Amino acid sequence: MSNPIYLDHHATTPVDPRVIDAMLPTFQTHYANPSSVSHEMGLDAALIVEDATLQIANALHCLPQEIVFTSGATESNNLAIAGFCFPLAPAFASPNRCQPAPHLITAASEHPSVLDSVEKLKRQGWSVTRLPIIPFPSDRAGLIEIEQFSAAIRPETKFVSIMMANNEIGVIQPIAEIARICRQRNIVLHTDATQAVGKIPVDVVSLDVDLLSFTAHKFYGPKGVGGLFVKRVGRTIELESQIVGGGHQRNLRSGTLNVSGIVGMATALGIAIEEIANGEITRQAELRDRLYRQLTKRLGTLPINGADWRTSLQVGHPLLRLASNLNCQFPGCDQDDIMAAVPELNLSGGSACAAVEKRPGHVLTALGLDAQQARSSLRIGLGRSNTTEQVDWAATQLSAAVQKLRGN
Repeated sequence: MSNPIYLDHHATTPVDPRVIDAMLPTFQTHYANPSSVSHEMGLDAALIVEDATLQIANALHCLPQEIVFTSGATESNNLAIAGFCFPLAPAFASPNRCQPAPHLITAASEHPSVLDSVEKLKRQGWSVTRLPIIPFPSDRAGLIEIEQFSAAIRPETKFVSIMMANNEIGVIQPIAEIARICRQRNIVLHTDATQAVGKIPVDVVSLDVDLLSFTAHKFYGPKGVGGLFVKRVGRTIELESQIVGGGHQRNLRSGTLNVSGIVGMATALGIAIEEIANGEITRQAELRDRLYRQLTKRLGTLPINGADWRTSLQVGHPLLRLASNLNCQFPGCDQDDIMAAVPELNLSGGSACAAVEKRPGHVLTALGLDAQQARSSLRIGLGRSNTTEQVDWAATQLSAAVQKLRGN
């Protein structure tokens, strides 16, 4: 093929042309500050934000006042965790405290923005349990054990943060079941749904979560804008703002609203939901299966990192993995060598964060992979633009490169 094929949709997605069209007027005509409600153009911008907020709220099945706009999921995760947990820390930080430290539960496979936030909490006096995930080669690898999660809860457990869909291995955690347990114990639950929103149906009412993070650039919206769902129905979750100076967004996150980004995110999410309704999940699953079949036909066994979707479908389990995700090992090869051999394929060895530091992703390490297994792994992320023709060509190119590297 003459053009490169993009297979890294977990890292980011291209902005849908319809999203760009929706955003353009906010740069050229409706460019006023939505907080400048003293004049007509400011009021106009405020109404545009209000309408976009309603679209996003409807998509997630929540109220508009339960949405806080951020610069992306990393900030949303920080706001959720620090905003709820830091105010509780000082009361427990003294060495003379007479009660147990507040306790938090998370998983070893979380995004660094969650894990690093949790490490800061530990320094503030919080007690932390980092749950292991089911190791490779189980067909449920990457999931947490619900029984183990329940057993980790203590009387002083105040907060839980478990990712909905993993950014490296695509595993979908049983968030609704986790929420049920948290609700019984009056524990606040946050989920990083960055890889889930726009890829699978996400209903905050059915999930019954308290806090949910998302970002536009994972579902064909612009970079630099995201959101945090903060529950206000049934019970109200109080957060302490991490960015102050102006009292915007009900004092939860100060700063001039990114009108263009918010419009783009609302438009992108609406399109994503339409695509899901029209069978996009099934289409991507078929492409993923086709790619994996062709690779294994030519190369032999390629161990799957994370839950094996084929087994779960056979026994009638719920969806355990994103349809767009294929993460597998290419025994006898190094991921950098493979990627260098196929420059026309844009894919990755893991998360963009890990790629910057040239180290195996912590998710693969948490799966129990040794250094060689991790270094032989590739993450392939399919998207709306990928076609059967592209998948077939990618399978041919990857297979040829691996066979050459193996000396076949």
